[in-house]
Amino acid sequence: MSPKHLLYAVLLGACLGATGASAQTGQTPTEPAPSAAPVAPAPDMTPAPAPAPAPAATEPAAPAPAAAASAPAPAPRAAVASAPPAGPVQNIVLVHGAFVDGSSWNGVIARLQKKGYRVASVQIPLTSLADDVAATKRVLAQLSGPTVLVGHSWGGVVITEAGSGPDASKVTGLVYVAAIAPDIGESAVDILKRGPQMPAGSAMTKDSTGFLWLDPARYHADFAADVPENLTRVLVAAQQPIASKNFEERATQAAWRYKPSFYIVTTRDRAVSPEIQRWMAHRIGATIIETPSSHLLPVAHAGATADAIDRAAREFGKE
Repeated sequence: MSPKHLLYAVLLGACLGATGASAQTGQTPTEPAPSAAPVAPAPDMTPAPAPAPAPAATEPAAPAPAAAASAPAPAPRAAVASAPPAGPVQNIVLVHGAFVDGSSWNGVIARLQKKGYRVASVQIPLTSLADDVAATKRVLAQLSGPTVLVGHSWGGVVITEAGSGPDASKVTGLVYVAAIAPDIGESAVDILKRGPQMPAGSAMTKDSTGFLWLDPARYHADFAADVPENLTRVLVAAQQPIASKNFEERATQAAWRYKPSFYIVTTRDRAVSPEIQRWMAHRIGATIIETPSSHLLPVAHAGATADAIDRAAREFGKE
């Protein structure tokens, strides 16, 4: 072999040696290494046939007329970015409904205060959903620690909206008292039209400015049948009208979708039918408490209302 060919051979051997060394210093091989030993076949893990499940209990169907839109199916509670503060509930915020003001909670407030809660009753203006939510959030902003929102009647729409969002992170749960609990995109009218026309509906009259008033002559029978008549006369004198457009306004948020809730059904209600109340309560997955009462439960049965709110607050505190 000539010296020139010999030099080429030496250089080629050096290159091949370097390539082999690099293959041993951690570079990934182009093909997987073979298994050290063959794998034994897996034993037969086919499960035995399971017994047929028992039929599930059915819930009462919603009393919806054929023309009404069907309600969305109940959704599991979703996770939120900011979890409510842990620990026992410290605060109760009460939101009244139409044709009354914050004083309708007076008997409930006294009893909840005796139980050790800090209680606030919101004076909502009843001029629009946005105005009522803003008034509720102003009260929430003054409180610290775990808080329960309670809404009566129209107040249910308000807490559904006000209990949502990052500025309501302290709200640990909701209590609906014969209240409207809409889903996103629903109005109070959408829900109420699913059931029968109630007597209180025909007792409302609209004034020239678009506000609804409850006929004083029918206030007791259709709204507060189990409230003493002398107290009913005081309530009539102080009744607060509600803008009729409120009932058409659609919810943009639904706090019950990701926060636990209780619902107090008033079984002798002549304003919001008990059937619709039960349907709403089942739809939102609430714990249901039924009370033989007229629509104005916070006044008629302040003790029972306070006890139910206390029970809910204790449950929310555990969660």
